[in-house]
Amino acid sequence: MFRRRRNELEVLLAHPGGPFFVRKDDGAWTIPKGEAAPGEDLLTRAQIEFEEEVGLHPKNNGEWIQLGWIKQKGGKIVHAWAFEGDLPEAFQCKSNLFELEWPPRSGKYEKFPEVDQACFFSEDVARRKLKPTQVPFLDRLRSALNERITDPTWAQRTI
Repeated sequence: MFRRRRNELEVLLAHPGGPFFVRKDDGAWTIPKGEAAPGEDLLTRAQIEFEEEVGLHPKNNGEWIQLGWIKQKGGKIVHAWAFEGDLPEAFQCKSNLFELEWPPRSGKYEKFPEVDQACFFSEDVARRKLKPTQVPFLDRLRSALNERITDPTWAQRTI
């Protein structure tokens, strides 16, 4: 999700929940994402994951901007789309939970949110906060938005 504030682009990023990310900031944030089953429609999965990780159904009256895919360090392929929107004034991040043995080898299991924060950042700050492998999505979004301004047929080529 992106928005424009004071003529500046801002993007919504998610901070991973759980004990491994509690003290990590720069380079740890991500776009809301998840895994698709084989043959599953990728845009539909992206919309579902956004809602599961952020706790907000993506209401988009405009177009979905396809941003392509990247390969993360661990080999995971991430496909991304962007849409223009905003968070409600009283927004609180509510994501799915996952279970993890914590502390390690203790035999005790705790539940943690997949995402513990979701915030808008300026484009410059987002470049610092994002996992480095996901930064190309910002470049592609900027390029698509610049093209949207100069090409009247742009909307015909989006989803």
